[in-house]
This record gives sequence, C-alpha cells and structure tokens, in this order.
Amino acid sequence: MNDFLIGIGKRLKDIRKKNNLTINELAFRANVSNGLVSRIENGRTIPSLPVLLDLIQSLEIDASYFFEGVEKKSNAKFIYVPKDNQQVIEKEVEAEGFKYMHIFSKSLHSLGFEAVLLTLEPNSKREKVITDAWEFKYILKGEVKYVIDNEEIILKEGDSLYFNGKFPHVPVSISNESCVMLVLYFYTA
Repeated sequence: MNDFLIGIGKRLKDIRKKNNLTINELAFRANVSNGLVSRIENGRTIPSLPVLLDLIQSLEIDASYFFEGVEKKSNAKFIYVPKDNQQVIEKEVEAEGFKYMHIFSKSLHSLGFEAVLLTLEPNSKREKVITDAWEFKYILKGEVKYVIDNEEIILKEGDSLYFNGKFPHVPVSISNESCVMLVLYFYTA
C-alpha cells in the first residue's frame, strides 16, 4: 500500500509538468497551498481524498486516467533507482542557487525517508525554512555555514550534521566554489 501511496505524488508531478503547470498554478486551481502540493509531489505527505480529487480535477483529467500511472510493487527484495529516474525537486520557497536532486524516497510503516543531493552555488540565497523531518547532511564537496535557529556551524567535506527540521534553518554559501551535500530526511507519521 505504501508504494502505491508514494506513487501518487510522482504521478501528480508528472501530469502537472506534462500540462506545463507550475506548482503555484496547480495550487491556485485546487485552492490549496504551494507547500502542500510540493510535499505531496515529493512524497512527504499523503493528501486527503477530497484534496487529491480537487488536485486531479484541477489537472482537468479523469480520476481513472490519473490512477493508471500509479505503480504498485509488492514483495520486492530491493529497490533500484536508475540515474535517469532521478528528478530535480521544485521547492515551494524562493531560493537562488539551490538545486535539489531527488535520489530516493520510501515509506515503511510509520517512517518516511527521502534522499536528495543538494548543490549550493556560490552567492546562493534563501530564507530559513522549517520542515516536518529530522534532517541529516553529509558534505560531499566544499564547505558551508549551516544556521539552525540562532546557532551557526561550519561544515567541510566529510562533516555531517543531524537536526530537527522544525527549527528554522538554512545553509549559507561561504565559498567561491559549489558545495554538494547528501541530504536525508526522516519523517514520522
């Protein structure tokens, strides 16, 4: 069942993009927040049935067509995600110089998990954000200053950081080179 539910977000995103709609446009049509659409598409939340039906109707498609593309795999011994299936994540907040590449997500019982590669360009800009996840960062390349609430931590290649995303946080570019980090999000139901 969890694989089926995770597929809903991917299907929503695929159809939205095929119809050349932005997250903002779809959210406006369905009378929901941009953040909710983004969280659904990225597998971070599962919409209620009325919200899902409003989103499908806002895409101007039949519900039967929507569910044709939602896969359900059961009893798999492993999960393989080829590089070609990785997608750039569209965030609901304004951010300049931030590129999130979705690598993997999975929900097991009451725990959701998502992995992304974040490339932070020099002179990038974004306000602090709050997430409903515990976050783990591992610096693959470069260095960055992480601001969590009012505390600052300098991270360099090979360093890691784990924190509650409910505290306002933001990575800040401190170098003339890109910083690349592996980001793991852990969600509980």
